[in-house]
Amino acid sequence: MNDELKNQMTRLGRAVRDAQRTLGSSSHESRQSALRAAAEAIRARRSELLEANDLDVDAARARGRSDAFLDRLRLDEDRIEAMSAGLEAIADRPDPLGVVDQSWARNDGLAFERVRVPLGVIAVIFESRPNVAADAAGLAVKSGNGAILRGGSESAKSVEVILDAVTEGLRSAGLPLAAVEAVPTQDREAVGHLLEMTEFIDLLIPRGGRSLVERVQGESRVPVLGHLMGINHTFVHAEADLDMGVRVVVNAKMRRPGICGATETVLVDRPVAPEYLPGLVAALREAGCRIRADEAARAIVPDLERATAADWDTEWLDAVIGVRVVDGIDGALRHIASHGTGHTEAIITEGAEAAERFLSEVDAAIVLHNASTQFADGGEFGFGAEIGIATGRIHARGPVGAEHLTSYKYRVRGTGHTRP
Repeated sequence: MNDELKNQMTRLGRAVRDAQRTLGSSSHESRQSALRAAAEAIRARRSELLEANDLDVDAARARGRSDAFLDRLRLDEDRIEAMSAGLEAIADRPDPLGVVDQSWARNDGLAFERVRVPLGVIAVIFESRPNVAADAAGLAVKSGNGAILRGGSESAKSVEVILDAVTEGLRSAGLPLAAVEAVPTQDREAVGHLLEMTEFIDLLIPRGGRSLVERVQGESRVPVLGHLMGINHTFVHAEADLDMGVRVVVNAKMRRPGICGATETVLVDRPVAPEYLPGLVAALREAGCRIRADEAARAIVPDLERATAADWDTEWLDAVIGVRVVDGIDGALRHIASHGTGHTEAIITEGAEAAERFLSEVDAAIVLHNASTQFADGGEFGFGAEIGIATGRIHARGPVGAEHLTSYKYRVRGTGHTRP
């Protein structure tokens, strides 16, 4: 890395670290005020944001980006309002800081308590979705953490407007403006430096495709909150309400096929496959979805495209879905164990025993019964927003909200105690 860029990144890290010390000790009311002001600033800049986003989308389209990519990048009136409402919902959540989640005392009166504190400085590297900037900034401010954001070049103009609104919110609340900063360059070397900034960054969160996540996890010296791709499944069990099964699967795939919570493979229990598959195929095709199926499914609906072995390990993020016939819940569990990524899995069934077994035995961050995998979203969980769906097992798992961006310290109170 050239010295000029290294010095620039070091100055950035130091500024955010210094600002975080003030933010982390600020009142909950001031942090709430900043978030509400940021939400109003985004609304006030709606026209500016739409114009910036149009430029981003046009440039991405000119580079040949897919329709699914463009959907992730695109903002409209509803998405801008959802972004603003999300910041307000984060503001309305209880203060995650200063919470005493354990306390006890020894027989000699020495008192202990464990209290929630910020993690410190969080860096978020993301690609196409500009709303990630608002979500990450909002959750960081709420939890008293500094934030360094590095968005992809495709969303740069949109993100600039969003972060200007966040800065306006911080200013109105009297909080340090450097608490939330963007990496001031699209130079790819800057990402490499972020991965080594252990002096200034306490947690790094990648939000993007497989190559980004794997690079960050493989090269980072900073602890990483893993957000792996979502090869998610919906299993339609023999005891399913089949009409529900069609409705839920179509929503799970096609509501927004380009998000990480979309179902990528539907598993169908063999006894109901002949009755269920024709209706599912017709509904998916009507919604504009392509289908890649195994031989058992193609024996029922012969004109389906033949699936390859690689299809079961593909996160489409597009209007494509795999269909596989399996033998009961055991077959579904084996397929998920072999091909799932620990993100989100769902079962459609009226059988209580099957549902409980699936919920218990599937190893994933989110497991649903009779519900669309598109509910894999922190806003739907009541967190206001999320900074990602953590698929690992350390520190946090599932949708990561403000309360999950905290650590703890122990406070011990004595009356002159000495240790013998």
